[in-house]
Amino acid sequence: MSAGTLESAALSASELTSWYRTAARDLPWRRPEFHERYGAWGTLVSEFMLQQTPVNRVIPHLEAWLLRWPDPPSLAGATPAEVVHQWANLGYPRRALWLHRAAIEITERHAAVVPRDVASLLALSGIGEYTARAVAVFHYGDRHPVVDTNTRRVIARAVDGQSQPGPPSKRDLERMERLLPHDDGSSAVFNAAMMELGATVCTARNPDCTACPIASRCTWLLAGRPDTGDRRRRQARYEGSDRQARGAVLRRLREVDGHSLPASDVLADWADAAQRDRAIGSLIADGLLEAVDDVLRLPS
Repeated sequence: MSAGTLESAALSASELTSWYRTAARDLPWRRPEFHERYGAWGTLVSEFMLQQTPVNRVIPHLEAWLLRWPDPPSLAGATPAEVVHQWANLGYPRRALWLHRAAIEITERHAAVVPRDVASLLALSGIGEYTARAVAVFHYGDRHPVVDTNTRRVIARAVDGQSQPGPPSKRDLERMERLLPHDDGSSAVFNAAMMELGATVCTARNPDCTACPIASRCTWLLAGRPDTGDRRRRQARYEGSDRQARGAVLRRLREVDGHSLPASDVLADWADAAQRDRAIGSLIADGLLEAVDDVLRLPS
């Protein structure tokens, strides 16, 4: 049986999309009124925030962000300090600066309209393959494969019979392309359904196969759910990491008036002074902090 035939047998677009229409979570960026109010900009902001961040943490930050900056020009006019402060505890704060730069680029290059084509989206700061296609598909409704960790896990199990997906590769987009329905509208729903299935049912740990709409076709389930190993790269622990120190430095500066402090007062009681200094140095290198006359401040 060819790869294309095997994938068609394992995954049924009609079964998945029917399930999605009744089982999908009610998330702000999926509501028609969200798209009417914020357009493609709202989708772009949500996708930036959702990178490596759980949905429940994103929702309140997204709503506050879009109330403050409902379009690219409004964010473009903000200072980097305001942007980093508003990002709060979402993590990976470089995303905030990338989003700010993207807003400036959209305002200056595209007359304040988020572009539709993938190539133009990829040319914006901080936007990679996933985010570009997500905006083109989930706002504009175009036909492109959208692949995230959840999608890759569903394909690994349902098609390949593997308990976990391998490392990401360019082949992921090719495989998803073969699975997509031919018309734009159905393909957009199918993309969302694959992601939703992986996020809520076919989870990395303890998948609920009894609730899966494609259980009768799943190669992994039919094989008895074998443990085939996990070749994914492990993320370093957060506790005690430089990431934790970086977050603590930014949090301290966000909390004080003027968002600036003498360097000696920033995490003065941090247990590992070398780690604190390393965190401060990396934040300055990333443009997330400025050091002026032994004073640290959020970027101006």
